[in-house]
Amino acid sequence: MNFLIADSFTASFNRLSGPDQKAVKASVFDLQMDPAGNGLRLHRVDRSKDPNFWSARVNRDIRLIVHRSADSLLVAYVGHHDDAYGWAERRRIEAHPRTGAIQIVEIRERVENVAPPASAPPSVRSAKADAPGPFAGLDDDALLSVGVPADWLADVRAASEDGFFALTGHLPAEAAEALLDYAVTGRLAPPAPALRLPADPFAHPDALRRIRLIADQEELEQALAYPWEKWGVFLHPSQRALVGRSFAGPARVAGSAGTGKTIVAIHRAVGLARANPAARILLASFSQPLADAMAKKLLVLAPETGGVVPRIVTASFRGIAEEMHQLEYGVRPRIASDAVLRERLRAAVAEAGLKGFSERFLLSEWSNVIDAWGLTSLDAYATVPRMGRKSRLGPNQRAALWPVFAAVRSVLASERYTTWAAVFTGLAEALTRRSAKPFDHIIIDEAQDLAPAELRFFAALAPARPDSLFLAGDIGQRIFQHPYSWASLGIDVRGRSHTLKVCYRTSQQIRRAADRLLPAVLRDSDGTEDERRGIVSVFDGPPPQVKPFATVAAEAAGVRDTVAAWLEEGIAGHEIGVFVRTSPLVVRARAAIDGLPGAETMVTVPMSLAKGLEFRAVVVMACDEGILPFDERVEDAADEAELDDIYETERRLLYVACTRAREHLLLTGVIPCSEYLADIIQ
Repeated sequence: MNFLIADSFTASFNRLSGPDQKAVKASVFDLQMDPAGNGLRLHRVDRSKDPNFWSARVNRDIRLIVHRSADSLLVAYVGHHDDAYGWAERRRIEAHPRTGAIQIVEIRERVENVAPPASAPPSVRSAKADAPGPFAGLDDDALLSVGVPADWLADVRAASEDGFFALTGHLPAEAAEALLDYAVTGRLAPPAPALRLPADPFAHPDALRRIRLIADQEELEQALAYPWEKWGVFLHPSQRALVGRSFAGPARVAGSAGTGKTIVAIHRAVGLARANPAARILLASFSQPLADAMAKKLLVLAPETGGVVPRIVTASFRGIAEEMHQLEYGVRPRIASDAVLRERLRAAVAEAGLKGFSERFLLSEWSNVIDAWGLTSLDAYATVPRMGRKSRLGPNQRAALWPVFAAVRSVLASERYTTWAAVFTGLAEALTRRSAKPFDHIIIDEAQDLAPAELRFFAALAPARPDSLFLAGDIGQRIFQHPYSWASLGIDVRGRSHTLKVCYRTSQQIRRAADRLLPAVLRDSDGTEDERRGIVSVFDGPPPQVKPFATVAAEAAGVRDTVAAWLEEGIAGHEIGVFVRTSPLVVRARAAIDGLPGAETMVTVPMSLAKGLEFRAVVVMACDEGILPFDERVEDAADEAELDDIYETERRLLYVACTRAREHLLLTGVIPCSEYLADIIQ
């Protein structure tokens, strides 16, 4: 007998308390060992229209809901007694008549919080509902083809654009996503191919997204140890087209936070590895934690025994460069710190007797022009386009500055210091001269934060042929890198850049609020546009809260009350994240939540470490004037252009922090608060 677990079970399981979860785990393990349920007091759920729903007693109050058939046992839900029985009474499990996929379907007449179907009398329909909805023109055949259950057809056609979000939670995921894709593009995506009967409907691609076959006790332990979304890496319709597509040159996938760029990158890596058993693939991201997260998802998508994973290297940008540097030179690079660079610049300025340039400007010019572009001669400095730098430098000024920068480069070399930019530049030059390359395909996540030298390095790691370089990123999340032209380095993605428009991670309300921090259209230095209008989220939620306070103590009390309410609602401590602008402010965040149940599992970090993290609920604290944007960064601006970039980067930091939230978002600050909060609450 097949033993299966549904995502509805893992979602409900993760809402239980720790002691209840332990008891449920024991019961599920027992059920796997003995599917007959002897000792678990199995009882049929009499009021359910599906005769195959049974309940199993976990303890005095917790009940497990299972679906039993002749050849399978599906663990479908767990909850407190009345909640569990109510869930089973409102649902049935069946194969969709058109697609053939198994679905957990809510019974229409038992759902009260949706609009009446189109056949209802006009007296019970609002005037707004009378206006044609986005799906009014789709007939039964079209709706059935994407998996809409038959008894929900009228509701879908009657739904307005806003009202549709009340339906998404009641529809199977593949149906809701296909309809959202239709709302964005005006095209109804072709459904996954139906399996021919008598094939197992649990094996349909749509069913596999929500129901997992458990082979043994080890796999069951994994399913119970991690939330569904941590190991569910299935593609959504809007992502699928980009995974297997072949590109004649460098290509890019863009999209706002939560649209699935990383999932596309991982699937593309696996697809390329499977298509060519000899291919070597690099899957890289900005930081090591992000690379580690991709590696875990990679193992879910392609089990280690399949021969795919060993040919896909996951690494951070600097991690793979450090490894290549050791292979090339036999030693690890000795990286000069900012303090070392400042000291060497001061000495070089004093020796050259240079006047009229601030230390702040010189360090910025070194970091963003000289070192970033690997300049080694005055001729190169004289002709380099200083992208985004409004402090214009004529030939005489550059000639006066060059001896200082040349001296810094010389003294660093004599002391066996280097910089990350120099590491990437040197490796890129060495790799360019070689015909044999370490990798066949390079796939980069968080590509918006690639520095010029890093982009050169990754482009040189693989041969220049179709599908060799694929980049995933969002200009709106660029927080570590000044803008520059990719095309100037030979990486031209124009005509091969695609934007994802459906957000799967963040509620419609939070996404809309966060998007107000950024322009509706973002344009890179090559003129490629990321159009952020028309993006939709797949689910609704409460609006984000913005709360100013008179004192730090009042802010802490307000945050504490909100987080306590989230915990009472059933959100676990590890599902809550608290972000602040700088590391010293983490103390302020911890003071607000210490002592709450599960506080030790709540993540409290600076916004700069938010990339790649996801939480059901997020607090962004200390959004005070002078902290966001951060005064020290503003004061360090070398020129007007850099000041503009700092203000934009600070907005993006807040955007990244806000979009880590799935369902709940709270922003707080001490009056006077950051000017950015006014944009959130428009």
